[in-house]
Amino acid sequence: MINIAVMGYGTVGSGVVEVINTNGARINQRIGDELNIKYVLDMKDLKEGMVLKGTVRNVIDFGAFVDIGVHQDGLVHISEMSEKFIKHPLEAVSVGDIVDVRVLGVDMKKKRISLSMKGINK
Repeated sequence: MINIAVMGYGTVGSGVVEVINTNGARINQRIGDELNIKYVLDMKDLKEGMVLKGTVRNVIDFGAFVDIGVHQDGLVHISEMSEKFIKHPLEAVSVGDIVDVRVLGVDMKKKRISLSMKGINK
């Protein structure tokens, strides 16, 4: 089941669409005059620059792994967690936190997803 809700203010045909996929991951996509919803169900559906909601699954010394609804968790490196300097990822997130992330890159061969938390909530 796919749940679609239009959020935010603006003229008809603009705003932010929130899609919740079957894994419960939220996908926020800004729209212009035309509704263009892309479903993220697999790594191949991810595109650089996409903003997604995810759940922090594990926090390690160099970052945090975030479940974004595909079968592979993405890594937010410590340098991509905050605009300000942090010594340890636990200063920014904890296991179970729901966070907004942007896709920086997807490596299909190595099955790695690079994510960022910088500059999203501006």
